[in-house]
Amino acid sequence: MKIVIIGGTGLIGTKTVERLRSRGHDVIAASPNTGINTITGEGLAEALTGAEVVIDLANSPSFEDKAVMDFFDTSGRNLLAAEKTAGVRHHIALSVVGTEKLQESGYFRAKLAQEKLIKASDIPYTIVHSTQFMEFLGGIAQSGTVGDTVHLSPAHVQPIASDDVAEAMTDVALSAPMNGMIEIAGPERSKLSDLVARYLAATGDERKVVPDTEARYFGARLEDGSLVSDNNPRLGRTTFEQWFPTLARK
Repeated sequence: MKIVIIGGTGLIGTKTVERLRSRGHDVIAASPNTGINTITGEGLAEALTGAEVVIDLANSPSFEDKAVMDFFDTSGRNLLAAEKTAGVRHHIALSVVGTEKLQESGYFRAKLAQEKLIKASDIPYTIVHSTQFMEFLGGIAQSGTVGDTVHLSPAHVQPIASDDVAEAMTDVALSAPMNGMIEIAGPERSKLSDLVARYLAATGDERKVVPDTEARYFGARLEDGSLVSDNNPRLGRTTFEQWFPTLARK
């Protein structure tokens, strides 16, 4: 089966490409670097010719409100139009648990707009809502840094390792379209501020984490249930203690 992965050279994309190819599928890792661009349309029609499944893992290079909305709107419209012409049978998109709850954030408004485009299309689809990736903990810490302190919400999170995300995306790609949504999450919950403090301590970073209920998460104020899944999620297997040592091998 021919499968096109938009964002196929990124963190989740490379792992998903590897897994699907190991199962014998013809997989195209699509990105601007490989000559396939969903914003300009370059190479898109050719890449999708004969494809049965498309997995959209692309992410905006900017989180600025207008830029991120323009990215997901333009990319989504171009991709879905090209898929319709090519006769793609299953469109899969990776989104975020809590998207609909965090509409203060320009990023989450853009992700919701992307989801609405998918639902309004005639293409059978599955939307995968994921909790935060463990690999993003460093970036989350940086987003809350003020001097030598890191101000983060104590709301609960349920982070998932990228390997577990790729496993889930692989299984969805080889399954029938749901015309709906599934959620995936890590096996453990902890407070965001506590988890980042553990991450910084493990990396030898001396910044101090300050729990702050008013701290914004990419523009949105978090409630305790904003970033966790209570919707019977598929759980990853990798705990923080199991994941962290893998950093040293990269």
